[in-house]
Amino acid sequence: MEHLDQLEREQLWEKIQGALLNEQIDEFRAEFLEMHPYDQAKIFEEQPEETRFLIYTYLSSEEIADVIEQVDEEIVLQYITEMNPAFAAQVLAEMSVDDAVDILNELDKNKVASFLTTMEQDAAEEIKTLLHYEEKTAGSIMTTEFVVIHTEQTVKEAMRHLRKEAPEAETIYYIYVVDKFEHLVGVISLRDLIIAEGDWLISDVMSDRIVSVQVGENQEDIAQMMRDYDFLALPVVDFQDHLLGIITVDDIMDVMDQEASDDYSKLAGVSDMDRADDNAFVSAKKRLPWLIILLFLGLFTASIIGRFEATLDKVAILAIFIPLIAGMAGNTGTQALAVAVRGIATGEIEKQGKWKILMREAATGLITGMSCGFVITVVIYFWQGDIFLGMLVGISIMTTLIAATIAGALVPLVMHRFNVDPAVASGPFITTINDIISVLIYFGLATAFMNLLL
Repeated sequence: MEHLDQLEREQLWEKIQGALLNEQIDEFRAEFLEMHPYDQAKIFEEQPEETRFLIYTYLSSEEIADVIEQVDEEIVLQYITEMNPAFAAQVLAEMSVDDAVDILNELDKNKVASFLTTMEQDAAEEIKTLLHYEEKTAGSIMTTEFVVIHTEQTVKEAMRHLRKEAPEAETIYYIYVVDKFEHLVGVISLRDLIIAEGDWLISDVMSDRIVSVQVGENQEDIAQMMRDYDFLALPVVDFQDHLLGIITVDDIMDVMDQEASDDYSKLAGVSDMDRADDNAFVSAKKRLPWLIILLFLGLFTASIIGRFEATLDKVAILAIFIPLIAGMAGNTGTQALAVAVRGIATGEIEKQGKWKILMREAATGLITGMSCGFVITVVIYFWQGDIFLGMLVGISIMTTLIAATIAGALVPLVMHRFNVDPAVASGPFITTINDIISVLIYFGLATAFMNLLL
């Protein structure tokens, strides 16, 4: 099935819109259902409310579920809540259990209870099981729609069971094997199952080298594990190794996107990433907490400058270079911060060691500091004709860049050591901290060598 670009989607939609609006149900269904669910979702997202209600009427709950699963998670709640509640419950029941749970976790408890009461009991029980798990853990993102076989089965019996269960499973590329106590004891790939002789026992052809995760494990750690092992799916077990569910690669892609967005918002000094449909009040509410903190840190920086008022009175030209030194400190600190946060996220920090990273950043700060310090010294000498002023600013920049680079790398490492998300050491926060460092260094040196500047 060919993937459509935006223009092709618009042209196709124009073709089938007439059938929709003229209530030509069979023609609409034939054209719309021919498209890939992703293209269906993109077209669906662009429709006004009255058109969406027509689509709800013309498609079954199972067909709508396929569309909703492809819709941007930021707006999917709007569609679920605008549907007739009974129809919405049917749609949720038809969705993959983990996707339905993700949606229900965002809803009011009363709405969740209403949906679960309305849908079929089997689907409701599956969803309830996953709803109990803490958010952002393996339990909250796993699916219970998988195929499991037993050690004592033959390959022929397992294939018969697989054909029966496969239509409802999220993936069948890995088939997990349990013993008579439902403990996870092995795994077999679909390829190995197909090429095995029919009368062989599963216990003889399975692999007992299993990589699994505990149900309470953090989703970010699981994403790292799946990336390292190149798994398509990962089994989830409890403390007694009972198989509870599986996490598939598409779930992990969603996790990685979510975590990247979350880290980016923190690095930007926002409590939660702004959405396009947020109004000004909501956006301001998300941004204000960090801005208030940074405001007080800025006042602290201003008070430090005030303590050097006598130095500024005697050598007023020093004020010209405050933005330069503070800006350089903020820039190099943010660079070191980005390297450290990425190293923590990818696991490079653990492989190379924290001290090695810190020493490398210190050396980087020394090299960049000496280079920038030399350049600014020469520039100021030819500009102002004062070698001592040039040396003061040059030495200040060199020292500031070393300190700022170390601080930019050290702060997220310390936060990570105490199990605090290192992304909260955001760019604005590090920049403000380095402003304080740069001002102290600059005016401290200026005060100490005042006699050379007068």
